[in-house]
Amino acid sequence: MAKIVSLSEAVAELVHDGDTAALEGFTHLIPFAAGHEIIRQGRRELTLVRMTPDLIYDQLIGAGCASKLVFSWGGNPGVGSLHRLRDALGNGWPAPLEIEEHSHAGMANRYVAGASGLPFAVLRGYAGTDLPLHTPTISTVTCPFTGEELAAVAALNPDVTIVHAQRADRAGNVQLWGITGVQKEAVLAAKRSLVTVEEIVDELTPVPGAVVLPSWAVTAVAEVPGGAAPSYAHGYYDRDNAAYRAWDTISRDRQAFTGWLRELGVQR
Repeated sequence: MAKIVSLSEAVAELVHDGDTAALEGFTHLIPFAAGHEIIRQGRRELTLVRMTPDLIYDQLIGAGCASKLVFSWGGNPGVGSLHRLRDALGNGWPAPLEIEEHSHAGMANRYVAGASGLPFAVLRGYAGTDLPLHTPTISTVTCPFTGEELAAVAALNPDVTIVHAQRADRAGNVQLWGITGVQKEAVLAAKRSLVTVEEIVDELTPVPGAVVLPSWAVTAVAEVPGGAAPSYAHGYYDRDNAAYRAWDTISRDRQAFTGWLRELGVQR
């Protein structure tokens, strides 16, 4: 059964130096507050996994939390590049960064395999690309029934997955709706999981299309209103487009970025 704790307690208990950590959320429900708490607590040598790393991973990388990034697309949506990511890759600042690149379908299937307790997933993909030549977690398998050669991707089982959701009840059952991406699969694939929520309620009333993560599948829940900002939480608040544009200026300059870290409460 999931326990309900504070965000700082949850990160201290569940996120360790050297972990493989997935902070998932597609377009909305991105767990920014949890990522910021990881930065404040000074985690290091993380392998960060995310289908679409955007601002929060740029911030984690710039803060020196990451040694590796596993992903399928990266950028500041609607704005441009991730400049802290580019600085780490090109100049090793503040630390060298290794990358492992997949397709969206490959990443999604890796989570599904991990959630299913399987060693790998099979898909039609990667044909005509050179990703299999550079990515050891991509291979091929021959179908035993048709003889067709298919792509195979190794399962993803993060040490910890963190997602944001709209609400949870007091027993730790979680409810999320809108664009839900791979949050469910990423939680089920992980050894440990943290869900931050907008609110904790007495009862989860039905919502069309909602996903419910049962308490037994979640390690901890933390109530963090606004925990997805500047992304949005469907039914709670809108995306802060100005913040995404402002980040482009902050992230381009190391001095501006270190100033942002100080505002976050990090001394460098």
